[in-house]
Amino acid sequence: MNKAGVFIGSLLSIVMLVSCSAPQPKETVQASENDKPKIVNIINFIRLLEPRSEEITEDVLYQTVVKQVEMMQKYRLGGTFLLQYDALLDSRYQTLLKSLPDSSFEIGGWFEIPQPLVENAGMKWRGRYPWDWHADVGFATGYTPEERENLVDVYMEDFKKILGYYPKSMGCWFIDAHSLKYMYDKYGIVASCNCKDQVGTDGYTMWGGYWSQAYYASAKNAYMPAQNAENQIPVPIFRMLGSDPIHQYDNGLGTSHQGVVSLEPVYTGGGGDSTWVNWYFKHFVEGECLEFAYVQTGQENSFTWGSMKKGFEIQIPLIAQLRDEHKIKVETLAESGEWFSRKYKTTPATSVTVLEDVPGSNQKTVWFNSRFYRANLNWDKGTLRFRDVHLFDENLASKYLTERGTSTQCIYYTLPFVDGYFWSSRKTTAGLWFKAEKDGKEILLKGAELSTAHSENETLNVVWKLDDGSGTFTISLDENNTKVTFDGDSDLKWYLTLDVAENAELPFTSVEAQNAKMNFENIDYKVEAGRGNFVVHAASKVFRILPDKNEVVLNFSDRAVD
Repeated sequence: MNKAGVFIGSLLSIVMLVSCSAPQPKETVQASENDKPKIVNIINFIRLLEPRSEEITEDVLYQTVVKQVEMMQKYRLGGTFLLQYDALLDSRYQTLLKSLPDSSFEIGGWFEIPQPLVENAGMKWRGRYPWDWHADVGFATGYTPEERENLVDVYMEDFKKILGYYPKSMGCWFIDAHSLKYMYDKYGIVASCNCKDQVGTDGYTMWGGYWSQAYYASAKNAYMPAQNAENQIPVPIFRMLGSDPIHQYDNGLGTSHQGVVSLEPVYTGGGGDSTWVNWYFKHFVEGECLEFAYVQTGQENSFTWGSMKKGFEIQIPLIAQLRDEHKIKVETLAESGEWFSRKYKTTPATSVTVLEDVPGSNQKTVWFNSRFYRANLNWDKGTLRFRDVHLFDENLASKYLTERGTSTQCIYYTLPFVDGYFWSSRKTTAGLWFKAEKDGKEILLKGAELSTAHSENETLNVVWKLDDGSGTFTISLDENNTKVTFDGDSDLKWYLTLDVAENAELPFTSVEAQNAKMNFENIDYKVEAGRGNFVVHAASKVFRILPDKNEVVLNFSDRAVD
């Protein structure tokens, strides 16, 4: 991502593009519609200029894209290049990208808003530079809905004049629901992509959404998955950047700003490290994913080739190898979007499973998503907690739906039930913990063995065996509910306890035996206990959930408060 003040660019020599052989046709062995594909999109997006560094000239940015193309062609890998409007107008990028075979490469749009687009749409530029990354200037959310339509029209018509067609894919760190629906209704886009979950990075907070993979957004909120087809924008949105499933979430815990641990090639603790990259793709291929697995790699040219070269040289050969072994599918963003739309009429249930940590660390994690909620189980040195549970509600309208944003930051949230980031501090790690009462004291349950199994009804089962031999927990996550079942010692007094930091801002308005009621962003919602009971308990600070006959069932789809 664009990180102000982080660029470690070095001046690149002026290099002419050497003629490269075109990529060979895509693999003839393709996964059927009934398979669970592991989909990789190589998406590089292109800006014309970088005002935050004098060393990063327009030519340095152009040569970065030249090098990306050369490496992708060397390994017969196609991909997607998304053009910001100012780069779209540049003849060098036009010539370079038009030379790529459309059987393997896609050219689409990157909808950050630079000065030429605003002025060609008949408006006054308010930015500090010809491209300004502040949300109220550089993104569509900083403009009225009518102005957004005008900006989309200018971009699309000039794209068609230059390339002869409208783009099928439009991406950005965030595209508001009004703009996205307009792009679909008028220009027929088939795919979009947005930023991974993050807190405070570049002033953009996107938190609690469909984790990784892809979803259909609510017509009122492009970050919020819709629950019903009639209320969704029928364009799949793919989550970008390949977050570390374990370590991204807690990075910066107790602060208002997360660090970045992702597949982006520039990061030496992530996509630029061979150990991390091999670990990531091992679990990407082998982890239980329910319907499909998805990841985006690639990099914006703003970071320059000198910073991303090592990461590309690690990732691209590995991706080519996995493709040749038929373990992954490398597609353009539009191809993935068209497949998703054929396969799913509403957002499916998916999962991301990592049961072995990178060397030097000892955690495991399981992410589950459906159109109703997301949940994350995190195992750390034998203990287990629900680190995160957020609910989705298509009726929660984004603040940018009808009004333009006036802040330099941009914020998108969903509805929290468990928030292990915002409700933690440096001293207290928040979560819904697996605990028990023993000899009058509260203890953390411990078990080294964690495994997953996929049942026939698209339910993910997580199995956790306790170390003392007293029994085994099975956590079953399906589209609507999460069920926790214990099989073992009938005398074990186990329960789930929500622990939070002392000054955490919580959404709970009341806790009753069968439900917890909440209010967030002026939306009332609840979680019902279909089995078990909520109990307010001083030791938990918020509540415990006690089992009924060794079982707890939480309903995450019926959120309406009577």
